Amino acid sequence: MTSANTRQNPAPEASPGQRPKPAPPNGAPVRATGAQALVRSLEAVGCEVVFGIPGGTILPTYDPLLDSTKVRHVLVRHEQAAGHAAAGYAQVTGSTGVCMATSGPGATNLVTALADAHMDSVPVVAITGQQSTGLIGTDAFQEADICGITLPVTKHNFLVTDPAEIPRTIAEAFYIASSGRPGPVLVDIPKDVQQLTMSFSWPPEQRLPGYRPVGKPHGKQVREAARLMSEAERPVLYVGGGVLKAEASAELARLAEHTGIPVVTTLMARGAFPDSHPLHLGMPGMHGTVPAVAAMQRSDLLIALGTRFDDRVTGQLSGFAPEAKVVHADIDPAEISKNRVADVPIVGDCKEVLAELLEAVDSASTERGRGDLSEWWEQLEDWRSRFPLGYDWPADGTLSPEYVIERIGQLAGPEAVYSAGVGQHQMWAAQFIEYQRPGSWLNSGGLGTMGYAVPAAMGAKAGAPDRQVWAIDGDGCFQMTNQELATCAIEGLPIKVAVINNGNLGMVRQWQNLFYAERYSQSDLGTHGHRIPDFSLLAEALGGVGMRCESAADVDSVIERAMEIDDRPVVIDFVVGKDAQVWPMVAAGTGNDEIMAARGIRPLFDDDEG
Repeated sequence: MTSANTRQNPAPEASPGQRPKPAPPNGAPVRATGAQALVRSLEAVGCEVVFGIPGGTILPTYDPLLDSTKVRHVLVRHEQAAGHAAAGYAQVTGSTGVCMATSGPGATNLVTALADAHMDSVPVVAITGQQSTGLIGTDAFQEADICGITLPVTKHNFLVTDPAEIPRTIAEAFYIASSGRPGPVLVDIPKDVQQLTMSFSWPPEQRLPGYRPVGKPHGKQVREAARLMSEAERPVLYVGGGVLKAEASAELARLAEHTGIPVVTTLMARGAFPDSHPLHLGMPGMHGTVPAVAAMQRSDLLIALGTRFDDRVTGQLSGFAPEAKVVHADIDPAEISKNRVADVPIVGDCKEVLAELLEAVDSASTERGRGDLSEWWEQLEDWRSRFPLGYDWPADGTLSPEYVIERIGQLAGPEAVYSAGVGQHQMWAAQFIEYQRPGSWLNSGGLGTMGYAVPAAMGAKAGAPDRQVWAIDGDGCFQMTNQELATCAIEGLPIKVAVINNGNLGMVRQWQNLFYAERYSQSDLGTHGHRIPDFSLLAEALGGVGMRCESAADVDSVIERAMEIDDRPVVIDFVVGKDAQVWPMVAAGTGNDEIMAARGIRPLFDDDEG
């Protein structure tokens, strides 16, 4: 795959004030500026929303964008928010999200959001302006080599130096972003290329000779996986975000119910399998449920689907699931055996893998009989009964953050969309809200980006205006991107924001409490005693409705009042205790056998130990 960066003889620049009108898709070629070709190409690929901010080098494109009746532009307050909003939009709709920025700082402000989308495999196309071609490499005003900067954090990027290449580049960018393992793609277009005229027609011929994502799995590998499944005594379906990306939740449910194999869903896969299903053991990992972590540790077969054996799941890799054989299915061959060697590697789309696996399991069962998992389920039910997920109320009588989040989930229900920032509130939102359907949980899983929740919720609301969208945020995260409430107010995107205000960088404080002898260095935010800022007043200043809740008796009523408001964003400042901690926990650098159900309480997994 090569970038469209070969200079050709440019077409003559359009006269001042001249606006050639491009032909509709599939029409006869007509003269158009590069900017007009860009807008028309976005329309042709089905883009409905662009999140962005105009600036000097992208300004030629913003002019024809004003005339588009198909593409809505959402004017954000910071480019990073544009990228997160595009990601939130993509995850809720299943389409590719689009963000736009000018050159230099506008483009570099997108980098964190692109890195975030790259880590979590979210299809995003970022379009940036660039200094005119004659100035590239001269350190001109607001020049930055954004292609070089984003090379490690994008699936691919393009520098377009010929306006005739714009339609093909946009078509390829959207195809690359959404196919195979999804991810972000950046298209950088110099200002003069946007202003030059060209012959526009659609569709363009795509030329991606080196890019051939594999969808269909190899039949022999699928049959071998089915054989291992039929022989296993302690199997676990280890489900990652790739199942959601493949829209394979229905196939997963059929396989699980057909085989009776327990399911764990990672932080990125919440909603891929219903939390209420009796086969579901919960979320594995550093703050996963004890049954999920224990099941993986004691399994003899892990069927890993669309997941990458992330360190937050495995803990110390050398001690992870020591007795388990591994079937690893993923659309990205680079992930297979990267961290844990796979006994049966399967490259393919999870939807197709699961469909073929179900057939192969039937055949294997006919030949060899079906394994008896009754003893395995006795052990799993024992762990479930001994180590249920729960929490204690703060001894000082302050409001429990877990209770707040639990009640939001119960009152807003499974049809709502929930986004979270990063930290304690993220883990509590993953633990105490029940996710019953795909596309209901958005979070920054791989990069762990503070400030993700509000713009991601904004993008989700733009993509699913009829669904209620809640941002579960911390007082630290919220202060990074709360300016987007103004965007939500002006653009008619009435999200709800629950600020879990514990006055601290909560997860940092928890680690300082556990591992740094309670030396709380620079983790007190001042949002409790000083009320700086006052979140309810801040919400009002940014065009929303502000509320505050400090007692358990008021939690339901304030949530219900927020749910009744649908014309403005709402912020609820939930003032909670500062010392609540996230449990269970596997400390960084330790193995999953060292999981603590609560402070100082380590579950004993083996029957002879229990």
